[in-house]
Amino acid sequence: MRFRHPDGSTVHLAYCTNVHPAETLDGVLAQLRDHCEPVRRRLGRDRLGIGLWLAKDAARALVADPSALRGLRGELDRRGLEVVTLNGFPYEGFGAEEVKYRVYKPDWADPERLDHTTALARVLAALLPDDVTQGSISTLPLAWRTAYDEHRAETARTALLTLAERLDALQELTGRDIRVGLEPEPGCTVETTADAITPLTAIGDDRIGVCVDTCHLATSFEDPHTALDALAKARVPVVKSQLSAALHAEHPHLPEVREALAAFDEPRFLHQTRTATAAGLRGTDDLGEALQGDALPDASPWRAHFHVPLHAAPAAPLTSTLPVLKTALTRLVGGPHPLTRHLEVETYTWQALPPELRPRARSRLADGIAAELTLARDLLTDLGLKELP
Repeated sequence: MRFRHPDGSTVHLAYCTNVHPAETLDGVLAQLRDHCEPVRRRLGRDRLGIGLWLAKDAARALVADPSALRGLRGELDRRGLEVVTLNGFPYEGFGAEEVKYRVYKPDWADPERLDHTTALARVLAALLPDDVTQGSISTLPLAWRTAYDEHRAETARTALLTLAERLDALQELTGRDIRVGLEPEPGCTVETTADAITPLTAIGDDRIGVCVDTCHLATSFEDPHTALDALAKARVPVVKSQLSAALHAEHPHLPEVREALAAFDEPRFLHQTRTATAAGLRGTDDLGEALQGDALPDASPWRAHFHVPLHAAPAAPLTSTLPVLKTALTRLVGGPHPLTRHLEVETYTWQALPPELRPRARSRLADGIAAELTLARDLLTDLGLKELP
């Protein structure tokens, strides 16, 4: 979906396909048929943007076989789909029964992360629509915080500098400007947007910036205005933004709130949980840990890294951080010029919701994704952007 900003530029809205598990190219092609095109049809649009997640094997297959890459581009065109952004955070196994800490491997101190991201950039340059010259890729925010020492930090910095050089060469070769954004996430070396400023200014290349995920922003209790002001002051570009909402518990000391939160404690994904105290941010690596005894102070609200559907906040006594998303979006695209032109709805946790909230059929999942995109579209038009055909 495309929108015209009042300044005349085009803002792209997509949804991320990491909600549909697939590790191979055949699996990706099946996603387009079984999920993405039905969502487009529900929206009544001739064209729908998707943020592709390409696992290691799928990305390698596309780089190794130019005819397969042309075939994917043709399939996108036939189904009324377009790609301007990729989710390069998960490397493989995102559809496994247990993901948890595995999603942070390989990190940016591992050569595999550089090789994979380079492959994604080459693929994206070939998938961009003919009238689009800039693409974006979101990626791991350096590493999970443990076992990350000065040596690994320097290795990661060198890898990102190498990536920037490769992106320069790719633009010279193809005319396509591909940019990569570190995606701050609770528990990682770069947990907040503030944490991203020092390593990114040390790199000093505008092809490497930040992906602002509004669920992660909210979970860490970052104020969108403060965060985006600091990035602008440091001249760190917002490469893309993932529109998502976290789980919010206003009164975590109440037994009924604890019980409601426990329904979201599931074994597949990590749900980092945070609370803001007078002494600073406190947190646990997972929701289950927070619910055990006094592991986390409960005098103030809790927020958990659980991407809840944008259009359907959890039932009381819980809610979502949709207001944080709205504030961030106003700053991102509501000003005289957009701070980013790539927006991506990313609710990958539909099948991790409490059982009674999970879509029980493929058609119900398509309905839900279409509803999320409709909400995002309405927010954009309310900010003065005009939806394009």
